Amino acid sequence: MDAYEVILDFFAKAEQAVRTGDIVKATGIDKKEVEKVMNRLKKEGKIVSPKRCYWEIKRD
Repeated sequence: MDAYEVILDFFAKAEQAVRTGDIVKATGIDKKEVEKVMNRLKKEGKIVSPKRCYWEIKRD
């Protein structure tokens, strides 16, 4: 799996909103790469921010 799939899967399994640092620790992916993938996920409308600096997968 590439970084995009790993991070999307992490969001899908997360039970609560997470910070970028949480994703870096859990996946071992470099912070800059995580931020790049998160920006892509934001543009695609797949993740949302319930509060500042926290992100979660958009649930329908």
